[in-house]
Amino acid sequence: MKNIYVGNLPFSSTEDEVRDLFAQYGEVQSVKLISDRDTGRPRGFGFVEMEDGGADKAIEALDGTTFGGRSLRVNEARERKPRQSNW
Repeated sequence: MKNIYVGNLPFSSTEDEVRDLFAQYGEVQSVKLISDRDTGRPRGFGFVEMEDGGADKAIEALDGTTFGGRSLRVNEARERKPRQSNW
């Protein structure tokens, strides 16, 4: 399983639209679009989880393509580093 970062999404994107876009390349396990914690508004990025072969094809095919008038940034997600507190 690979976790794919999808950036520069139109703020109007839905999880179903993103799922349909990636499903052309393989089975999509999950889609999570990130919203602002305080306002609930979309932040313009998300994550798609797919099996390895389909994920590689999707990354190669979709990175830099236009979706909803915006140029997508698609790559394998990196592990998130723990936040450091400043106190």
